[in-house]
Amino acid sequence: MESPLKEIYQGVLDGDMGAVQTNVQAAIDAGMPAGDVLQSGLIAAMGEVGQLFEDGEYFVPEMLIAARAMKAGLAILQPLLVDSGVEPVGKVAIGTVKGDLHDIGKNLVAMMLEGAGFEIVDLGTDVAPDQFVAAVKDGVNLVGLSALLTTTMPSMATTIQALDAAGLRDKVKVMIGGAPVTAEYARQIGADGFAPDASQAVTLAKSLVG
Repeated sequence: MESPLKEIYQGVLDGDMGAVQTNVQAAIDAGMPAGDVLQSGLIAAMGEVGQLFEDGEYFVPEMLIAARAMKAGLAILQPLLVDSGVEPVGKVAIGTVKGDLHDIGKNLVAMMLEGAGFEIVDLGTDVAPDQFVAAVKDGVNLVGLSALLTTTMPSMATTIQALDAAGLRDKVKVMIGGAPVTAEYARQIGADGFAPDASQAVTLAKSLVG
């Protein structure tokens, strides 16, 4: 791994936003293709962050700090990635379902997915089923539904029904997550998958669009 890439990788692991920005710029100035900086620097580092989380060495705060550092680097790369025609892995609409205002988990999943090369459409919190339907009509191929309250979990089922009613269910994969959500509930409502945390959400998303 060439020097700026090594520094970018380490900067993400350390959650050092300044180091990531400086070295992403240095890599670009040295003529490195934006796609290489993305893959070998940012995406590779976020993969390691996910692994450290799985291994119990990183916790949610470390993941959040690393994801923010990654986003800072990605902001510099994005215009160049568009210009060079680098395609995202997939396009994800993510949101906390109708009636639920919790967003920390949803934000972390969005950042981890972005760090894995997905294009993110963040619909925010208290998202009505028709907003997810509109996002799928707009070309999203994966929907991520989050809920932190047992009382709002039925909104996940309602959203899947709305996609069905709009004739879009076969055009999109739906993954769900949140503290009270289970794999059993995902099967029950006809979701395509369940992830218990942000790291596993990335693995699941890749398998669903793969």
